[in-house]
Amino acid sequence: MDRNTFTGLFLIMLIMVGSFFLLKPSADEVKKEQQRAHADSLKRAGIITKAPKTDTAAATAAKAGVVDSALLKTPFGAATIGTEQLITLENKDVKLKVSTIGGRIYSVQLKEFKTFDGKPLILFDGADNHFGFKFTAGGKAINTDELHFTPTTAQPANGALTMRLSYSPTQYIDYVYTMGTDYKVSLQIKPVGLAAVINNGNTLNLNWSASLHQLEKAIKIERQYSTVYHHNTDGDVDFLSESKDETKDFGSDVKKLDWVAFKQHFFSSVLSSKTGFAKSSLGVATDLASKDVKQMKADVVLSADASGAYPVEFYFGPNKFKTLQAQGNDFEKIINLGWGPLKYINRFAVLPVFNFLQQFGWNYGIIILVLTLLLKLVLSPLTYKSYLSMAKMRVLKPEMDEIKGKVGEDNPTLLQQEYLKLYRKAGVNPLGGCLPLLLQMPIVIAFFRFFPGLFELRGQSFLWMHDLSTYDTILNFPPLPLLGWDHISAMCLLMTISTLIYTYFNNQISGATGQMKYIGYISPLIFFGVLNVYPAGLNYYYFLANMLTFLQQYLIRLMVDDKKIHSQIQENKKKPDDTKKKKSGFQARLEEMMRNQNQAQAQLPKKK
Repeated sequence: MDRNTFTGLFLIMLIMVGSFFLLKPSADEVKKEQQRAHADSLKRAGIITKAPKTDTAAATAAKAGVVDSALLKTPFGAATIGTEQLITLENKDVKLKVSTIGGRIYSVQLKEFKTFDGKPLILFDGADNHFGFKFTAGGKAINTDELHFTPTTAQPANGALTMRLSYSPTQYIDYVYTMGTDYKVSLQIKPVGLAAVINNGNTLNLNWSASLHQLEKAIKIERQYSTVYHHNTDGDVDFLSESKDETKDFGSDVKKLDWVAFKQHFFSSVLSSKTGFAKSSLGVATDLASKDVKQMKADVVLSADASGAYPVEFYFGPNKFKTLQAQGNDFEKIINLGWGPLKYINRFAVLPVFNFLQQFGWNYGIIILVLTLLLKLVLSPLTYKSYLSMAKMRVLKPEMDEIKGKVGEDNPTLLQQEYLKLYRKAGVNPLGGCLPLLLQMPIVIAFFRFFPGLFELRGQSFLWMHDLSTYDTILNFPPLPLLGWDHISAMCLLMTISTLIYTYFNNQISGATGQMKYIGYISPLIFFGVLNVYPAGLNYYYFLANMLTFLQQYLIRLMVDDKKIHSQIQENKKKPDDTKKKKSGFQARLEEMMRNQNQAQAQLPKKK
């Protein structure tokens, strides 16, 4: 590089760095832009997170201590005035607070669990959560989420609570909450004497939305595993995007939904109906400036049952496979076990083995170790074939270098043809080392989806790792520019180091040279950047897999003799070509491609 070039590059670098700092927006500008972007995303998703506005006239009258008689004469006018009260309803698993405003569930606490920092685990609470019906009465639009209900008893009796929205002494809507024995809460919406007032054709428009609190240490991962799930009457389960804001509408021409789930990483709030939800609209949005995980909404049309009531049921509980499966109606499908074949590997192979090992009462670190041992044992035939094939290629490399020296690199097609002749005579498959590894990849990727979503690891410690369901740290620091890292995970670091060592020894076995020798070192460094925030349990599994692979290769190396392989290759080369032997599909296609390339090259005009 000459002096002028260096000076030019240096000036460009100065301009870029100076522009970055001079044009960098202020903190207030960044905050305003984040708020604007979030407002736009919520608007697109149709999600409201602001507290409902109370009737202005009612609020003014309440402050002045004066009741507006005209307001009281409007439909449900008396319900526009009141003071919010919270009534507790609980069993051994769940503690609810029901608000007199909207008669809705104000907050949900799961009593058995804690957040990552030891606080009571509350799925949602406050004014950013809504549950109400919209209809027209007396020509006026009514939203029950904004009106005041009255409890019919001073205290809940036998796990039941009735909240009443009065139209008149003989006309009202009752919300009847009944606690189950576990994580379920049933709700009966019972309109009484309102058939002439609410002309809705035995359907109600239900609007449910919630802003879900951070419960886990890594909010990035929690957001990644949180979204809205839905299940239709045909038994199909689907979900909205986990990575971006999205809305999805279901018209009257599609199957009804029978449950909708606001699913977080390890806990869910599910609303289900035996009569089904029609004309549904679901949405999910993320406020990156908020401490909450995501904002979710479900606008559905609910049909009355034979008695004229509108029954629904809530599930507030953990995303634990057995617990969800016990609820019935495919609730366990809330847990995303992966796509395509990965889902079946996890569902019918990995999960049953994991459940079997749980019965012994071992620490979950030991269970992961045994699970990894069993996996390596099952895959050992493929590992042996892969090692043997790489050993053959390593033994054959001197002859390949000799061919390369004779043919040269100017004609890569001819060089590949000569290589293929050598492979065929020696009885070596050049892809023999790759195919077994490719067959193992679905299982390796399946574990990548299995461990991060495994509820059983939550709060479980092993060695220095206090919680296998989230990352462990040996070093914390301010977020790094661009990368965003604010910690170093010890287990991820160990996993990365072991992968680099494995790559080194694998290169020795395969005889890799040139660029291929160094490409393998790049991937572990990239994976470190990705997996640094992932659960320690996942990185622990990958670390164990590397260690066991070292052991396997050491044992295989004791059984494989390079001299015998070389002798066998030489014997194969002495055998006459079997013209009747059918070529593999890959080999036939490769030879055909090379013939076509030679023909095309022969037709090109020769350089003078």
